[in-house]
Amino acid sequence: MKFLFTRALVFLFWVSVTVSLCFVSLGLFVSQHAETPKKSDVIIVLGGDNGLRVQKGAELYKAGYANHIILTGIDERFYRPDHPNWRERRMTKLGVPREAIKVDTKSRTTWEEAVNTSNTMETKGWKSAIIVSDPPHLLRLHQTWSRAFEGSSKKFILVPTKPVWWRQILWWKNEKSYLFVMNEIKKNLFYVVVHY
Repeated sequence: MKFLFTRALVFLFWVSVTVSLCFVSLGLFVSQHAETPKKSDVIIVLGGDNGLRVQKGAELYKAGYANHIILTGIDERFYRPDHPNWRERRMTKLGVPREAIKVDTKSRTTWEEAVNTSNTMETKGWKSAIIVSDPPHLLRLHQTWSRAFEGSSKKFILVPTKPVWWRQILWWKNEKSYLFVMNEIKKNLFYVVVHY
């Protein structure tokens, strides 16, 4: 009986260790596809942020990584081309010329952003893209854009922002980071079922 009890304790210990390691490594898992920028045809700045993605996109443009920018996540119901959205205004204030910016008002999800951008790139003859988003978003972006570009010669790289709240290992200690990672795990599972 004592032997079985000891084995059960050892088993529970290793299960606890494994679960803990898996939990802690979720931050690494969701942000693993980060790359350094390379010269590309277009920079895609994804919507859903408070300006950090816009700032990163402008930095990449000014550093000469691409001559074109697409801003996604702007709702067409409220968009007026003669009255630029706050993201466009921020980007022009950061030194990006208005004529270099294209606005995608059709995409409402990550999947639509990938498919619609792929179509735009096809129309424009662009073959390479830098996609800008936050670190915990990168796993889903990698899977989604890989599917959207499948069968074509188009390429993409994922360049993350550097939010002050993000830590790959200690992601669970910050509320914003924790919620982002948990939501991304759910969304990745949903995308596996629906889109992949």
